[in-house]
Amino acid sequence: MKKINLAIVGATGAVGSEVFRVLEEFNLDEHIENIYPFSSKRSAGKQVLFNTKVLKSIELEEDSFEKYKIDIAIFSAGGSISSKFVPYATKNGTIVIDNTSHFRMNEDVPLVVPEVNPEKIEDYKTTNIIANPNCSTIQMVQVLKPLDELLKIQRVDVSTYQSVSGAGNQATEELFLQMQDIFSLKGNDDFKQRVLPHKIALNCIPQIDNFLDNAYTKEEVKMMEETSKILGREIPLSATCVRVPVASCHSEALSIRFDNEFNINDIYRVLEKAENVEVFDDINHLEYPMPIICAGKNETFVGRIRQDLFDKSILHLWVVADNLRVGAATNAVRILEKLIGQL
Repeated sequence: MKKINLAIVGATGAVGSEVFRVLEEFNLDEHIENIYPFSSKRSAGKQVLFNTKVLKSIELEEDSFEKYKIDIAIFSAGGSISSKFVPYATKNGTIVIDNTSHFRMNEDVPLVVPEVNPEKIEDYKTTNIIANPNCSTIQMVQVLKPLDELLKIQRVDVSTYQSVSGAGNQATEELFLQMQDIFSLKGNDDFKQRVLPHKIALNCIPQIDNFLDNAYTKEEVKMMEETSKILGREIPLSATCVRVPVASCHSEALSIRFDNEFNINDIYRVLEKAENVEVFDDINHLEYPMPIICAGKNETFVGRIRQDLFDKSILHLWVVADNLRVGAATNAVRILEKLIGQL
């Protein structure tokens, strides 16, 4: 099998740094000839650790993909960077796994969650691009897919409780500084919000991204549109996305209506067999998924599984996953792993 030259664009950012850690865990170094960490001019020269080796980040330029003979590039540097540099990569023949929203709803670009629609990976040949879905969408469809195959989903309602790391390193720092300020009792105005629209410490903000004319936010609409594209059919879905004062992991409360009534034991059976899904649901011992126990993990955790008391065709459950991993880096690396097998 051919060894590849791999580029990580946005190598010094929150997701890019996580990509290196996941690559180590997946032992993909045997398939990698060279790995190149690319960053902005401002971050060029910063050190990145990979398999005990210290790498220095390189400024991303238009000719970088040709210069370093890049076979595959994972982009995690924001939509504007992907918009500008992905065309240079694909023109060079580089296959791009893009973590931003820029290409997700492009009809010719496959939107892939390997546990859900791995067959779509080979569709990269049209554009040389594979899109990574939104972080909150990924963990949700990992659960929806096996349930849809069992019972056929009629409608989904989801409320998300999304960590500040989903808004980047600066948002995480903002939370820490605000909490520090609160508990120091100094009341220092310097630690008010700069990244998020309101103060996040000891607060919940029912807005992620900008509002649209339909009164939903862009984040909520992403979940609606991406879910239908990934599952291959229109899924009626309504989302309410909330930013919460948690450093890592997105949590979701899901209510799913099926075409027919169901036996709750069948739900457990299917979810326990689902790839990279862990059922953690023992209310007698107060065991259920929480960010504090799911952070740093590559699995999606499901608990509080219960049938609606008034409508036996409705299922309620609670889903938690590390947004920087399952929602970004791990999904990208799993795509990479399968892609390498096709080259």
